[in-house]
Amino acid sequence: MKLTKNEQKKQKDALKQFQRYLPTLQLKKQQLLIVIREAVAELDRLEEEKRKAISGLDSFIAVYGGNALFAPEKSIINLLKVKEIKRSYQNVAGVKVPVFESLEFEDIKYDLWEYPFWVDGALMALRDMAKYDALILTQKEKIRLLENEMKTTSQRVNLFEKVKIPEAKENIRVIGIYLQDQQTSAVVRGKIAKKKLVKAG
Repeated sequence: MKLTKNEQKKQKDALKQFQRYLPTLQLKKQQLLIVIREAVAELDRLEEEKRKAISGLDSFIAVYGGNALFAPEKSIINLLKVKEIKRSYQNVAGVKVPVFESLEFEDIKYDLWEYPFWVDGALMALRDMAKYDALILTQKEKIRLLENEMKTTSQRVNLFEKVKIPEAKENIRVIGIYLQDQQTSAVVRGKIAKKKLVKAG
């Protein structure tokens, strides 16, 4: 760092910029905290709904045992294949996050004579489970992206608060002291030179 007026101005300008930018970062950090809290609450709600839906399948559980009687190629799992998870994206607190839209399944035809009557209900229940899985997966991805942004924002806030702003203030102080000393020395030298001139005269 140069101990000059130009450098002092540069440091003052930098300090102003840091102090102007810091409140924006702090606000973003607060917004992210709120949004992450809401996203985690939504994830908890979805997981609880899934647990309730699973416990509601008790009537099917005993019957699913009959699935083992099918040849492997006739397993009801083979009747359910996810074709596509449709997602859109939205901007939340400056972060592009996924939003679950829909879950599409392959249209698999099966012979009603080859399967017992409960298969239709079982497939509907499995579709619901798959939808919960897709919703939960999307929500976890959203939280992950928000938490990454939160980490980056927190690091920037800390950098500005604990490093950049104190550093700039200290640099300004050091340059100020140096320039003041230089000015005092110049005045002293001027007075000495003047005395010498007077003596010589």
